[in-house]
Amino acid sequence: MDINGLPAHVLVVHGAVVFAPLAALAAILLGVVPRWRYLTRWPALVLAVMATATVWLARISGDAFFDSRYASLPADNPVLAAIDEHQERGETLSLVTLGLLVVTAAAAGLLGGPSGFASGRGAKERAASWLETGLPVLVVLVSLATLAYAFLTGDAGARATWEQQG
Repeated sequence: MDINGLPAHVLVVHGAVVFAPLAALAAILLGVVPRWRYLTRWPALVLAVMATATVWLARISGDAFFDSRYASLPADNPVLAAIDEHQERGETLSLVTLGLLVVTAAAAGLLGGPSGFASGRGAKERAASWLETGLPVLVVLVSLATLAYAFLTGDAGARATWEQQG
């Protein structure tokens, strides 16, 4: 799968590198700063959708890229070990961002908070106390996992690309 002569993976991956950390940070703000929830609900949710879409597109295009360029390499080739590590981390990242989308959607829909608008528009009644406590913790944990796996996946991909040249 190519775009203008370049493998789609090397282009799509840039969206994942940008949107996954942004979505994680926006979700953390949504979860832990109740007074900003009226401002962060929709941006966090949109960023989570974009992160999930770009990470999954990167995963799919990466599989196609591997099949077109590296599948015919002998099994003992050291490049394959580096690529395998990158693929495994990418698979985990795709599942973690899916989890981020789910918890961000739950937080956007269920968590309460005051409004900063004089009209009160955007205010939402507080949910059950266990939800107001537990869901933000879950959002932070999944967000931190997203940040960690975005870094680990990108690092493994860079190593698979650049350490093999030389």
